[in-house]
Amino acid sequence: MNDARTIDTHATQLSPRSLPPEALVEIEKRVLWLSTSMIHHANRVRPNPTGLKVGGHQASCASMVSIMTSLWFEQLRPGDRVSVKPHASPVLHGINYLLGELDEKYLTTLREFGGLQSYPSRLKDPDPVDYSTGSVGIGATAPIWGAIARRYVNTQIGSAGTGRQYSLVGDAELDEGAVWEAILDTSVSELGEIVWIVDLNRQSLDRVVPNIAAGRLEAMFSAAGWQVITVKFGTLLESLFTRAGGAALRTRILDMPNPEYQRLLRCDAEQVRVRLPGDGPDAAAIASLIAGLDDDTLLNAIRNLGGHDLDALRAAYAQIDDTRPTVIIAYTIKGRGLPTQGHPQNHSSLLTVEQYEQLAAELGMDPAKPWARFDADSAAGQVCAATADRLRRNPVEPATPPAVPADIGRTPSGTSTTQAALGRALLDLSREAPDAAKRVVTVSPDVSSTTNLAGWLNKVGVWSPNERRNWFDDDAETIMHWREKPTGQHMELGIAETNLVGLMGELGATWSRWGQPLFPIGVMYDPFVERALEPWSYGIYAGGQSILVGTPSGVTLAAEGGAHQSIKTPSIGLEQPGCISYEPAFAIDVEWTLLDSISRLGRPDGSSSYLRLSTRPVDQTLAAVPTDPAARERRRRQVVAGAYTLRHSDKPAITLVGMGAMITETLAAADRLAEQGIAADVVCVTSPGLLFEAVQARRGLADGPSWILDQVFPAGRAAPMVTVLDGHPHTLAFLTGINHVPGAALGVSKFGQVGSLDDVYRYHGIDTDSIVRAALDLS
Repeated sequence: MNDARTIDTHATQLSPRSLPPEALVEIEKRVLWLSTSMIHHANRVRPNPTGLKVGGHQASCASMVSIMTSLWFEQLRPGDRVSVKPHASPVLHGINYLLGELDEKYLTTLREFGGLQSYPSRLKDPDPVDYSTGSVGIGATAPIWGAIARRYVNTQIGSAGTGRQYSLVGDAELDEGAVWEAILDTSVSELGEIVWIVDLNRQSLDRVVPNIAAGRLEAMFSAAGWQVITVKFGTLLESLFTRAGGAALRTRILDMPNPEYQRLLRCDAEQVRVRLPGDGPDAAAIASLIAGLDDDTLLNAIRNLGGHDLDALRAAYAQIDDTRPTVIIAYTIKGRGLPTQGHPQNHSSLLTVEQYEQLAAELGMDPAKPWARFDADSAAGQVCAATADRLRRNPVEPATPPAVPADIGRTPSGTSTTQAALGRALLDLSREAPDAAKRVVTVSPDVSSTTNLAGWLNKVGVWSPNERRNWFDDDAETIMHWREKPTGQHMELGIAETNLVGLMGELGATWSRWGQPLFPIGVMYDPFVERALEPWSYGIYAGGQSILVGTPSGVTLAAEGGAHQSIKTPSIGLEQPGCISYEPAFAIDVEWTLLDSISRLGRPDGSSSYLRLSTRPVDQTLAAVPTDPAARERRRRQVVAGAYTLRHSDKPAITLVGMGAMITETLAAADRLAEQGIAADVVCVTSPGLLFEAVQARRGLADGPSWILDQVFPAGRAAPMVTVLDGHPHTLAFLTGINHVPGAALGVSKFGQVGSLDDVYRYHGIDTDSIVRAALDLS
């Protein structure tokens, strides 16, 4: 991606334009009215038989109205994308309505089933939404990863276009640590298309924040290499600062504690004249200055912060340097223009009917007919029409993803781990299906070498928008070659799993944003999947399709001790919507499940996947892969459907069900039982989630196939069941309900210990002896 060309193009598009200033003010007022009215209707007008809170955030919307009006109606271009702070979603819908992108019938459906969502949603809202937001910090950082994803598509495939990536962020959202993980990532300082606008209203949910944070925020962003533009005051206040006593007034306002300033917003003009001068040495000069102002001018001045001044915002946008990220810190008032403005508890407060009617009178609106658009021939109507034309995007036609083979055809032998099988499967894919492999992009948080991606990384290289020299190319002892170039297919972020899954989500959404599917595969240590779960889940909710690989996993990672032994991740995979989870036992299972997971990516009906892998060496001959092609294909279909029978007895007295690394102990237990004359079937589960869906489908509680249950758990072979996995035992406990048999669920339900594999397995009761004892108790 040519940054210089992008900058020049955008600079040309943002040349000054002559918009009627009164028209923009009219639009600003109408956006305030529409956003307020949507929330008012949802809470005060629409029938609510249950009496449960509907909610909405009128004050949070009001603080963003000027910023969003200025952005949409003066600055945006079709290639730009905007992440809107969650509580300002009604403002977005109001703007889309004025631009003809939202039907009037939806304005009465905010937070109603099938209507406008509580927070912006790409997949669920009926009008254009660039980024789903709602979970603190995730929507704010999404445009960063969207910018990288767009650059990646442009360097690898082309046709993703260019444009700025805006984040509209509430100041309280900057308390989220994941925000700073993203800002501080070294790759971000090169993204000149990133623009954040911070709504600095100095209020959180419960209170007015006591200390002014702008200086600290400015320093933190600047230290990360960002351009910082602060918009403190509007033109009215700035003009007062030039008068006699103006410098004192400026200092007084800047030094004033947040709560004191907020209290001024609740005062009438007489009270402001008493309170504003304060008791400092310059009080008389300030009092003299404001004595010459009429009441309306005084009240307007004290509310004239930069984030509500269209001229000040316009000037800020004109200063954006497109060679590095930019943050615009805009001082605002929470609830600006509403009767509740500045109130310390206005975050979730709703206007009363009387206050709503008061607002209507102030704005010249009819509360009985709240959804009026501008007349087409009015100045405001013409601006809306021109803006709609300017922002119109061409429809995205998703390209069909390249075909992914179902089976490479190799049969692994010897001893191997499922973690090592991942890297080999990717290399095999690059040889057997180069078109599909070209769409693969791997991502890791500084664990590429320790998760067996070195071979893949050496082959495809590391992605960078510009080629960088590898100074270790001539070092014979360097095994992993870090070759950074625009054609690379691996990305590595710092040790920040939240960033990794955020990037995965945006790489996995390119099929819907720009019509070019990618196959993102993120690899991290399995114990840290829980840390990354919320943003990854949110990425799936927003339409990002990816494959998350957790490795190494479980207490099998014995030497790392209890802190690095994952317990809950198998059930996380089972429970995560929009995701198919696998825990393969053998290398061939890894290949088949990985290929099937890749084939589900980058399409409207696609899904994400989670693979839980292990560093436990396993004898690959135990897989007993059929040599007959038809039998091999039957096994493959069963593997990707959730389970297969690994050992078949004539008349089983017990069924042993193992998963992942525990298959070695499960087979050993079957041998021990056979020596005692107890025949056992051995079933290898690859996906508890798919099996549970099959159970639900059989009971008519879900759509989907249930044939795998008939093949692997036929009623005619039902027997007492022992299940075992390197994870929480409840993950497989439901299997006894398929044929209503007695069962024992073995697994890990307490924090682990460091030690040898035998000692740790014995400690948790998942060793061979424990499996045999459980089977004897049931037989």
